Amino acid sequence: MANERTIVATDGAPAAIGPYSQAIVANGLIFTAGQIPLDPETMKIVEGDITVQTERVMHNLAAVLAEAGSGFDRVVKTTCFLANLDDFAAFNAVYGRFLGTNPPARSTVQVAKLPAGALVEVECVALAP
Repeated sequence: MANERTIVATDGAPAAIGPYSQAIVANGLIFTAGQIPLDPETMKIVEGDITVQTERVMHNLAAVLAEAGSGFDRVVKTTCFLANLDDFAAFNAVYGRFLGTNPPARSTVQVAKLPAGALVEVECVALAP
């Protein structure tokens, strides 16, 4: 059915801390929730700079995509939120390691504040298997 949707949940990424799902699969696409640098085991922000935090965010996204049967090679769009655009080069270096080959479309914006004092948040849309 065209209106069906499937909720994606994995222990490999932080549990939802509000009324949202880690991801939804609908109409052949996976829509992820924004991932911040929470360690899925401790549910605390990883300590470190933008490089460390971006690494954790990308691993969280990878876990959600894998649970949905997809991966970074099937991502068509990302939206990236930075607490400080001065961190863009360092963020981009880590991001590029995960999405640098045939990269998806992307928007990157600076925001006034992110949950739990995070420096970065990334969400994506990917093709479902």
